[in-house]
Amino acid sequence: METVPFIDQPEALKAFCERLKGVDWFALDTEFIRQKTYYPQLCLIQVATPEEVACIDPLNLEDLSPLTHLLFDPNITKVLHAASQDLEIFFHQQGRVPGPIFDTQVAASLLGHGDQVGYGKLIQLVLGVELEKGQSRTDWAQRPLETIQLRYAADDVHYLARAYPLMRQALEDNGRLAWLEDDFQRMQDPRTYQPDPETIWRRLKGINTLRGEQALAVARNLARWREQEAMRLDRPRRWLLQDEVILDLARRKPRDLKTLERVRGLAEQTARRHGDTLLELIREGAQCPSADCPTLPPRTRLEADQEALVDVAMGLLRHLALKNDISPAAIATRRDLEALVSGDPDCSLLQGWRARLAGRELSTWLRGETGLSVRGHQLTLTHGENPER
Repeated sequence: METVPFIDQPEALKAFCERLKGVDWFALDTEFIRQKTYYPQLCLIQVATPEEVACIDPLNLEDLSPLTHLLFDPNITKVLHAASQDLEIFFHQQGRVPGPIFDTQVAASLLGHGDQVGYGKLIQLVLGVELEKGQSRTDWAQRPLETIQLRYAADDVHYLARAYPLMRQALEDNGRLAWLEDDFQRMQDPRTYQPDPETIWRRLKGINTLRGEQALAVARNLARWREQEAMRLDRPRRWLLQDEVILDLARRKPRDLKTLERVRGLAEQTARRHGDTLLELIREGAQCPSADCPTLPPRTRLEADQEALVDVAMGLLRHLALKNDISPAAIATRRDLEALVSGDPDCSLLQGWRARLAGRELSTWLRGETGLSVRGHQLTLTHGENPER
């Protein structure tokens, strides 16, 4: 691309979006910053079709409705790579999630390109193009953007628009295109992007190390307050309380400001401004009745013979993945196999394409309806035979 259209005027945006009306799909990406905010700050929107590409400036355009209509047009597929963060941005701005979508990172796993492959690697694999990496740390909120920065941003959709038809055709050729629908529907679920202060404590790093129901209640109280305060101030969570500080407060349960201020990692400003609030939240958690205390989800504890089944299932999973030219990690983790062996009906291996590809085979093997054998140094599934016989 010699030049990249930079759209920062309403008439130019309207004209560009008029040209996109009626297309079946377009490639979409965003650039944003969130180092100093809770919510991501949208700085640039890149859109491409096979015919044209443009960078749209949301910082100078007060009305993005011409583009918004396209984002939510149910007849136009939005093609993204690793779409979750982009979808989160539009959810926070619009209160809903664009759709339908096609995520090339998810699709890549079904084409044998590995699990969670990066955009640059995918473009190299599909198109044989080596992308420029020098602008990855650009401050996208700065204006004006340099030509090299716009070209870098535009590449994220220019080559995506070239790769998508090839990937879609490859999925159609091997009968896997429909397999992705469940994954894409889950990504379009607004609940995925809605912060929940009541349950955010479960995501605290190291929460499984806490002992005692009152300690969990303190952690819940502090995490909930942190989330609500971060949302209100639009500031990063870590600026208020780090995860490890929440856990330390939950363990030590300080009762006065002097003890509170001694907790390692607690910012002096936070202790000064919010000390009384934190102490009250700690006190409430420490006195929480057992019936009202949160509990950690039970970790599946397998018997020794079940652990052995998981070990064998890992081998069978690799066999099925190799057979279908897919990374085993794209299908399931060891924890997924543990859930399957323990009889968890919500196991991801029993849903969607993962069930078609591996879950059903693993389930029939666990029920003893198929056996395993080695033929020519290769693992083989023997249907209709019980290996014990």
